[in-house]
Amino acid sequence: MALQRDEVVRTALRVLNEEGIDGLSTRRLARELGVQSPALYWHFKNKRELLDLMAEAMLAEALPPDREPDPEHWPEWIAADARAKRNALLAYRDGARVHAGTLPTEDELPAVEAQLSALCRAGLRPRTALRLLLTVDRYIMGWVTEEQAWRQDAAERARPPFPDEALRELPLLSEAVDVLRMTDHDADFEYGLRVLVEGFRAEIAREASGEPGGAGAPGDVSAGAGSREDVTGAGHRLA
Repeated sequence: MALQRDEVVRTALRVLNEEGIDGLSTRRLARELGVQSPALYWHFKNKRELLDLMAEAMLAEALPPDREPDPEHWPEWIAADARAKRNALLAYRDGARVHAGTLPTEDELPAVEAQLSALCRAGLRPRTALRLLLTVDRYIMGWVTEEQAWRQDAAERARPPFPDEALRELPLLSEAVDVLRMTDHDADFEYGLRVLVEGFRAEIAREASGEPGGAGAPGDVSAGAGSREDVTGAGHRLA
């Protein structure tokens, strides 16, 4: 029976969870599939293309390409997509590292176009809308990369990070020690996401009013602490 691309990608994801990205090689993948390495190149040209396909598969269920963004409620779907993407990447060992540097496949481009269309109908120019999607996507990538590294390294630490005695004479750090120790990844992620959404909400208002500046120009961003509800109420691989 001929080897199918879906089978190659599923097997690559299984090897990823077993060995991590550093242990994922075409030789190991071919051995798992019971073929010679050259047979794999019928399905992808190089490891970079394989990683693109793996990243697409990771997100396919969490972010279905046929979803329809609503321009009137763009903060809600931007935030919901960000949460879904974070969870999808966390579901795989080294998920963020696999996704880093990937590009949307041709099959995903219509979904990106639909997102841009919704954001433009909400008041953004195409370039600003694409920058919004890229900014949120890179925030997710950086966040999940650090979160996965933190979780994976936790078992190897000899003691909990930042013990009380190390902070005895550091009152400001002591007051914010829960953030320093990353005791609530969800709450901290939501805080950063809300700040991003609020910044682009201000950008929409600025572009709608015709004020100078716009995306890429210096500007003030202000935000306070908030919950998940604050992100959507107050207010990437992209597909």
